[in-house]
Amino acid sequence: MSKIIAFQGLPGAYSDLACRAAYPGWTTLPCPSFEAAMAAVREHRAELAMLPCENSLAGRVPDIHRLLPESGLHVVGEHYERVEHCVLAPAGATLETIRRAHSHPVALGQVLNLLRDRRWEAVIEADTAGAAHLIAERGGVEDAAIASSLAGEIYGLQILRRNVEDEAHNTTRFYVMSREPILPPVSAPDSVTTFVFRVRSVPAALYKALGGFATNGVNMTKLESYMLDGRFTAVQFLCDVDGHPDQPPLRRALEELRFFSREVHVLGCYPAHPYRHEQAEAAE
Repeated sequence: MSKIIAFQGLPGAYSDLACRAAYPGWTTLPCPSFEAAMAAVREHRAELAMLPCENSLAGRVPDIHRLLPESGLHVVGEHYERVEHCVLAPAGATLETIRRAHSHPVALGQVLNLLRDRRWEAVIEADTAGAAHLIAERGGVEDAAIASSLAGEIYGLQILRRNVEDEAHNTTRFYVMSREPILPPVSAPDSVTTFVFRVRSVPAALYKALGGFATNGVNMTKLESYMLDGRFTAVQFLCDVDGHPDQPPLRRALEELRFFSREVHVLGCYPAHPYRHEQAEAAE
């Protein structure tokens, strides 16, 4: 029986591409929403879910941070996917005949140079693969989609130009979610732990809560805050740190965090993706 991994979007979406790159040979399951992709895992219709959490240009992906703690799933991996936008159009179209470019608003915001130079009108669609599907159904030579090469292959569109994104470093990070935690060995190098926490509403609560990571030499690679239930006074934090929760430095840091917090929820521990090392080396 083939392994199945769920993602949000239509076939050919960048999340679909990420699934195929990270888990070659698996069957990808398109879902209409992030909630539906998570539900597919909980209901045993898929073994894993590939969920985008942040992009190097657009920042964090809305809703994911809110959904993770309540999903009942565990983070068991991460994946980084390079976003390579293509101009896709029906047969007969050329760059000279195109007048409108259709895509998700984030994707359109990443090809502003192309839109300006070609003087194309930007048309917002629900997602990149959906734009490709629409253009394939509509036909004609004046409309193109900004989407992945995989979307072009799936919907029978020609690629008029590849790599039209404004920035070459355009990369999306994904969390891989599972029903059960899959912890790397404590002795394994380069583990990453993801957790959420809420601090008590007292002066210097966040400063005190994070102090244990500094005193125990734990490197924090991500700290983001977001509101809960639409209240400005109810804030939750999402963190990524280097290390395994059973290693003494991180275990002590989490113990101190729990002392100063109302709630701490470890979402998962998993091996660091090689892209992390590539970025660290490039920054040196």
